[in-house]
Amino acid sequence: MAHLSYFIGSEDEAIVIDPRRDCQLYVDLAFEMGLKIKYIFETHRNEDYVIGSLELANLTGAEIYHGKYLDFKYGNNVKDGDVFYFGSLKLTAIHTPGHTDESMSYLLSELETGDEGIMVFTGDTLFIGDTGRTDLYGPDDASRLAGNMYDSIFNKLLPIGDHVILCPAHGAGSICGGSISEREQSTLGIERRKNPSLQVENKDEFVDLKNSEHHYIPHYFKKMEEYNLKGAPLMEPTYPLSLSTQEFKQHINDGAVILDTREPVSFAGAHIKGSYNIWIEGIPAFAGWVLSYQKPILLTMEEKEHLETVTRYLLRLGFDNIKGYLKEGIESWYNEGLKIEKSWLMDVHRLNDEIKNNKLTVLDVRRNDEWEKGHIENAVHIYVGELENRINELPTNKPIAVVCNVGRRASLAVSILKRNGFDEVYNVLGSMTAWENANYKMLK
Repeated sequence: MAHLSYFIGSEDEAIVIDPRRDCQLYVDLAFEMGLKIKYIFETHRNEDYVIGSLELANLTGAEIYHGKYLDFKYGNNVKDGDVFYFGSLKLTAIHTPGHTDESMSYLLSELETGDEGIMVFTGDTLFIGDTGRTDLYGPDDASRLAGNMYDSIFNKLLPIGDHVILCPAHGAGSICGGSISEREQSTLGIERRKNPSLQVENKDEFVDLKNSEHHYIPHYFKKMEEYNLKGAPLMEPTYPLSLSTQEFKQHINDGAVILDTREPVSFAGAHIKGSYNIWIEGIPAFAGWVLSYQKPILLTMEEKEHLETVTRYLLRLGFDNIKGYLKEGIESWYNEGLKIEKSWLMDVHRLNDEIKNNKLTVLDVRRNDEWEKGHIENAVHIYVGELENRINELPTNKPIAVVCNVGRRASLAVSILKRNGFDEVYNVLGSMTAWENANYKMLK
């Protein structure tokens, strides 16, 4: 999720900004440094993960603060200009609407050197190399939010000073921006000069720029918004259970859904019917598109050592109902004589031959911007996150070959197709990277 949180300490006090849900880290830091966590600040109601404010407050007794222009069911309201002191530092709240109406930024100053700010925490308003998305309220409000964001950035943030260190709520890879830089350090001055979104002549140009962006909105955002408005349930201090094949099978019969986190080639060779295949690093970006909050989750993994990472990712998305994992992995399943499914693999050379002979349908599941940079002629384009809801757009009279960038998102798409009754589906190994390297024809 490329989420960035901040722990700032001074003398014997500390604050945390936008804490993650698995928040023992902050408690440990405070203990190691002899600090008491006094305040927890939220920059806005986050949409892409469960914020850990209530978890951290439960562990520390710290007070929670967030913007006043949303009816939060927990914590305290903060308004523009409010000031908080901890140790020898001062934090000033700045109302910076645009991404959302209640969005706040926080300016950090040292009391010893005067009121001049040294660091600003901008939430999803200003990123390194980008600005926050303004489409979350729908098209009717997009222009209003974009105009508010322009005012927040140009009239409130940039005038603070070019020297001020920028601390956004997300880094590269977040879906809360379109093209956040891989660079991890910046200042307001660097962004004023180099950020592509800020190289505009006026507000109208900025609004047009923001309205021209295309972002996907995963359906799990609604659950995150609900949790982060009302307060998410506190996490249970337990790990998913180790399940025998018979216990695993019983949970399947009771309606649980399987998340298979193995690599695409392993998944293609053998998997349990109905499994979704998401590689481990892809869980933060794609689990929220396909998993249900109403159904228990079962895990199939390559190694037991992956359990902690997979569980952490799911908990950050609010998927708390993890029933357990298959104790000895997929091998135990087929060793018991239980039924398995397989999908198919092909390389780009066979794909090229099959296209020439008009023997299959090519499905491209990449984002719009990737598709526009180059795609296979006559391919069907459906983003992988939207595939399950648009499955009826695919022909059923031919095999389907799925491409993405290298084949991982394609494997998720293959698993979706298999769940929906498509039998002969192929993951193209190397996908569009291999296709381009083989010098096959691409349209732009």
